[in-house]
Amino acid sequence: MGLLEKMKSGLAKTRKQMTASINTMIADLTEENEEVFDELEEMLILSDAGIETTERIIYRFRWDVREKGCRGEEQLRSTLTDVLTEAVTVGDAELQLDSKPAVILVVGVNGVGKTTTIGKLAARLTAEGKKVLLCAGDTFRAAAAEQLTVWAERAGCDIVRHEEGSDPAAVVFDSIAAARARSTDVIIVDTAGRLHNKQNLMNELSKIRRVIDRELPESCVECLMVLDATTGQNGLIQAKQFMESANLTGIVLTKLDGTAKGGIVFAITDQLKLPVKFVGVGEGIDDLMPFDPRAFSEALLS
Repeated sequence: MGLLEKMKSGLAKTRKQMTASINTMIADLTEENEEVFDELEEMLILSDAGIETTERIIYRFRWDVREKGCRGEEQLRSTLTDVLTEAVTVGDAELQLDSKPAVILVVGVNGVGKTTTIGKLAARLTAEGKKVLLCAGDTFRAAAAEQLTVWAERAGCDIVRHEEGSDPAAVVFDSIAAARARSTDVIIVDTAGRLHNKQNLMNELSKIRRVIDRELPESCVECLMVLDATTGQNGLIQAKQFMESANLTGIVLTKLDGTAKGGIVFAITDQLKLPVKFVGVGEGIDDLMPFDPRAFSEALLS
C-alpha cells in the first residue's frame, strides 16, 4: 500500500465526516454562494482544527479563490488542497540524524502510545539499515522497561535498562556509553510520562537533557512529543507544557485512524509552530508514517 493510500485509510473517519460537505461546498461555490465558506469553517472547527486556525485557513482560501478567479470543481479542489497543505507545512519534517550516535528523546504523558511509537520508530530505522539502541528511561511506570524490551526484540535492536525506580539520567548515561562501544547510529530514549507532580517531571527531563548535551555535545538531538489524536485540543495543552522545558523539535501524532477529528493536525502546526514528523494510522509495526503535508491534504479531500 502506497503512502497516499495508507494515509487515506488512516484518515477514513475524518474524511467520512468532511467529504460530503466538501463536495457540496465546491458545487455550491461554482454558483458563487458565499455561504459555503461558513460551511467549510464549521466543518474544520468540528474536526478540531480550532477557531483561530480555522479562521486563518478560511481567510487564505477565500483570498485565493477570488485572486485566481477559481471556477470549476477541479480548480477549486486544487486550490483548497494547496491551502490545506500550506497550513500543515511547518519547519523540517525530516528527522535530523546525521551524527553518530544521534539521539531521539521521546516525551509525552502516559497513555498516548509513547512506548509503541518508540518500538515502531526503532523498527523503521532498523529497516533502513541503522543500528538502534533503546534506552529505557521510564523507570517509574511499572513494567515500562519490560514493554520496551518486547519492542526491542521485535525491532531487532539493543536495549539498556536498569531496575524500576532507578535514576533515569543514569540509564541515559549508560546508554550513551553502550552506544559508543557498539557503534550505534541512533539512541532512542523513553521518558516517564507522569511523576507525582508536573515540576518533578520537567526537572527530570531537564536533567536527562543535560546528560545528553554534556556527553554528546556535537550530536544531533531530536526531541519528539507523542500526542494522542483522539484527545483533540487537550493534546495542545500538554504540548505547551512540555515545550517550556523539553526543547521540542517535532510532534508524533498517534491514533489518527481512531478519530474523526483529524483537523487537530492544523491546530498543532499553527499554534505550536512545530512540524508533525510522524503519524500513527494503524496498529501494525509499519503503520507509523513520516508525515507528508500534501498527502495528508489530498487524503482529506479525496
